[in-house]
Amino acid sequence: MRVTTSQIHAMKREGKRFAALTAYDVVTAKLVDEAGIPIILVGDSLGMVVLGYDNTIPVTLDDIIHHTRAVTRGSQQAMIVADLPFMTYHQSPEQALESAARCMREGGAQAVKLEGGRVMAPTIQRLTESGIAVMAHIGLTPQSVNQLGGFKAQGKTSEQATRVMEDALAVQAAGAFSVVLECVPAALASLITDRLRIPTIGIGSGPGCDAEIQVISDILGWFTDFKPKHTKRFAQLADDAKRAIEQYNADVSEGAFPTLDHGFTIDEEVVRDVETAFPQER
Repeated sequence: MRVTTSQIHAMKREGKRFAALTAYDVVTAKLVDEAGIPIILVGDSLGMVVLGYDNTIPVTLDDIIHHTRAVTRGSQQAMIVADLPFMTYHQSPEQALESAARCMREGGAQAVKLEGGRVMAPTIQRLTESGIAVMAHIGLTPQSVNQLGGFKAQGKTSEQATRVMEDALAVQAAGAFSVVLECVPAALASLITDRLRIPTIGIGSGPGCDAEIQVISDILGWFTDFKPKHTKRFAQLADDAKRAIEQYNADVSEGAFPTLDHGFTIDEEVVRDVETAFPQER
């Protein structure tokens, strides 16, 4: 039985903070699930950390569904949330409904995430009225990075802070079961968390949210050229992997790997039979 929205709401009521993580493949999903993480997000961040794009905008719905299927197969307990990519839910609530339905039917997701506050409230309401669990996402919304002028914190002025609070209240009223607060100043994120009945899930928004979400490659140190301000390295797997690959290369080149211990045996009589049947040409 997977984690439900009711269980997520209960954590908020009981003051139990929880972690969420992204995953994009079977192996990672299995590890995250076994660690007891209650929510796995198949984020459109896969565009940058898996597919090599500069941002999330090129990610397609088929990309998300493909990776959601893998994550679903690799996990058993966590709620799987599929990110709706750029322009797969903006045209109309009906477009959003079809995109979300595909993530659930074809990908096996239990919920979807979409970016936007008040402007997306009618869409969120349409989805939730149709029985689809929605995780909202406000503050810094990466799909709007060109409009925002880059990856910048949101809510630092009185006008911006008011807008972020109004967005949070709007998505709650529309029926979202939780809301991601990305790069919202910590004091504002704490205030929003205090005002909402639904859980707030922070990323770059300080310690006052009900939960925290991070990109798996960031916390594992898969990339060494860039470390976002909002993350913490819990491992340096890129360094370990590089050393392992270099050692593998050296062992193969020097004849140290593989050895007979890494293969399978055969009866010598079988070998002689084959030799006899196929004599060496001279």
